[in-house]
Amino acid sequence: MQNHDGSQKLRRPVHQPIAERPDRMEEACGVYAVLADGQPVANLTYFGLYSLQHRGQESAGIAVFNHGKVRLHKDMGLVSQVFDQDVLARMPGNLAIGHNRYSTTGSSKACNAQPVVLMTRLGPFAFAHNGNLVNAAELRDKLDDGQTEFTSTTDSELIAFAIQQAVNRGMDWKPAIIEAAAMCRGAFSLVIGTVDALYALRDSYGIRPLVFGRLGDAQSGHWVVSSESCGLDIIGAAFEADVDPGELITFRLGDTEPKREQWAEPSARMCVFEMIYFARPDSRFFGESLYSYRQRIGQILARESGVEADLVIGVPDSGIPAAIGFSQASGITFADGLIKNRYVGRTFIQPTQAMREAGIRVKLNPLPDVLAGKRVVVIDDSIVRGTTSRKLVQALRDAGATEVHMRISSPPVTHPCFYGIDTDTQDQLIAARLTVKQIEDHLKVDTLAYLSKEGMVEAAHASSEHFCTACFDGSYPIPMDDSVRSSKLMLEPSGVAASKG
Repeated sequence: MQNHDGSQKLRRPVHQPIAERPDRMEEACGVYAVLADGQPVANLTYFGLYSLQHRGQESAGIAVFNHGKVRLHKDMGLVSQVFDQDVLARMPGNLAIGHNRYSTTGSSKACNAQPVVLMTRLGPFAFAHNGNLVNAAELRDKLDDGQTEFTSTTDSELIAFAIQQAVNRGMDWKPAIIEAAAMCRGAFSLVIGTVDALYALRDSYGIRPLVFGRLGDAQSGHWVVSSESCGLDIIGAAFEADVDPGELITFRLGDTEPKREQWAEPSARMCVFEMIYFARPDSRFFGESLYSYRQRIGQILARESGVEADLVIGVPDSGIPAAIGFSQASGITFADGLIKNRYVGRTFIQPTQAMREAGIRVKLNPLPDVLAGKRVVVIDDSIVRGTTSRKLVQALRDAGATEVHMRISSPPVTHPCFYGIDTDTQDQLIAARLTVKQIEDHLKVDTLAYLSKEGMVEAAHASSEHFCTACFDGSYPIPMDDSVRSSKLMLEPSGVAASKG
């Protein structure tokens, strides 16, 4: 538990980082906020963060405003591990700011958990960030006035300090937030709470999603902001709109309409991987659920790379909608050939080498009675390094599949992301080093095919200019220095970089 003076008491030791990184694009963070009088805003935020748990499982936190003071609780672990009813009962108020974290700048440790709470001459504010800055080192140099005490190694804290310094120079909240945002380059979807308002802001490219909705009827003046629309659904809030790229929205208690204004000229480049994999399939983008989009990319994938087979299976959970679409378009029967242990989050207890060599299956297990004697098309959302895919192919063959044809519902990942997704360096990305035929041989599949970039965009019913596709083509919409590409731990002290697995 932490108050606005910055003191903090952790409930448990910090987890050690995992020894082996997952072989897929890893999560962005989730941000959430509730502004409502007479409502259990901490409990509502808990459920909102619970619905956004897929976006980050390293830490979670909630800050609540009550009579001009802030009560903050944050810790390492899943939302259900960090909070219980006793903790939430001690957090009354009318405004809550919440955050789920997956680290993209700064390592996985307690001091980097969010929200960030800082004091100013106007009182405290709470801040939560989804995204990643590409000018973090430069921004830190600008903010280091010899008096600022940096307590974390995240770019998120830097944005918060930029706001604090602007307010303390005499600015009001809104111009201070805009000035801080203008100092940033990169991806940033923000929620900011003060003693009298809630602010939601999105960078001019809109790389990471952010939506808002109403809680209660049109006259209630109660508002919710969430990384995805599923965070509104879980508490019965009605979706209103996206926070547009380059937009700042101000919410005040009792106002039946928020104040919306452009703080920067928009140039929409939303991360297309949000649609392919990151966001939940029940979240809505461009007026429809992502489940529908993912079915369509499966249908286009079947059209582009059909094959004779007996079964189509998807890698749970993200590959399932595309596999259903592939089945619909190809006429090949869809079946559940892989069972996922849905109680597995990020495990910090590593199997022994002997267990790994024995093929320990923590998350996925094939069904031999479904797969035996069958020619199988297996659909997955991406291949990053290829290690997991190769083990999966072997597991399917061990279960009796006579042929394994792998289809990927995205183009080859050839470039790392610097805008809020944790990817390997380019030399670790298998598609940057090998041809499709070489990857096919490495995975030991009968055939391999990826969705085309054109098919990926076609399924979105939008122009390719609306999306950031840098991980597929290296066309980064936001310029960055070469030094930024070296390590996501650029702000860590010497020797700390190895602490993040």
